[in-house]
Amino acid sequence: MSVITVYWQPGCTSCLRTKEFLHAHGVPFESVNVREQPTALADLARLGAKSVPTVVRDGRHVNGQDLDALARFVGIPPDRPRLPVPVLVSRLLALLDASAHLAGQIPDEVLHEPLTGRDRTTLDLAYHVPQVVVGFLDAALGGRLTTEHFERKPPEAMRTAAGVAGLTRSVSQAVAVWWGANQSRLPAELDTYYGPQTLHDLLERTTWHVAQHARQLEHLLTLRGRTPVPGLPVALLDGLPLPAAIWDTEVPLR
Repeated sequence: MSVITVYWQPGCTSCLRTKEFLHAHGVPFESVNVREQPTALADLARLGAKSVPTVVRDGRHVNGQDLDALARFVGIPPDRPRLPVPVLVSRLLALLDASAHLAGQIPDEVLHEPLTGRDRTTLDLAYHVPQVVVGFLDAALGGRLTTEHFERKPPEAMRTAAGVAGLTRSVSQAVAVWWGANQSRLPAELDTYYGPQTLHDLLERTTWHVAQHARQLEHLLTLRGRTPVPGLPVALLDGLPLPAAIWDTEVPLR
């Protein structure tokens, strides 16, 4: 059997889900953390891969962002139930609202603490949530989802918990406006840095991506001795293709 290699990095939710997906289906693989392996990024560049998670076999590769493409790549039938688009939009709006509440409760004294093994602070993580959705909206409105959307750091004017919470609510309002104006004429395909995606696929990815980071924000508050009010409703997670773990166990959060 040919060797499968997964290139990943800490803090990448799609990387965690890719590895869990392969484990769950009994697919063995070599795990390469690109932050720790000096030649990893050069290896990916030679393949023409530009981001993680990238799954490689026999000189071919696929981006793990697309779970169905990953399944086909490793010989697993891409057969899974999926929530319909209107339900995903409703979930996304509710998850953004929950994320705003969670972000607003981050204590000032831990806001700028780095997360163990990750190139992010707690504030960066909270700010990342609305940027994930901005990337989706840009693509849905005829632009492109880029890796830059996911790499953005909060500007000086947005370096408070209240500021990020307010931004998250504003992005939620933008989603509601987009949906109200476009739900009857949705584009079939969107442009992303990992190739063309259906709107359904990218919306699902955006929704579970936000959900995963909301879980992380809730967990961080709990670790700091805070009880999130309100907590993240479990019902918002039902039916989403989330990782089982909140954090990647290869780089434990302390």
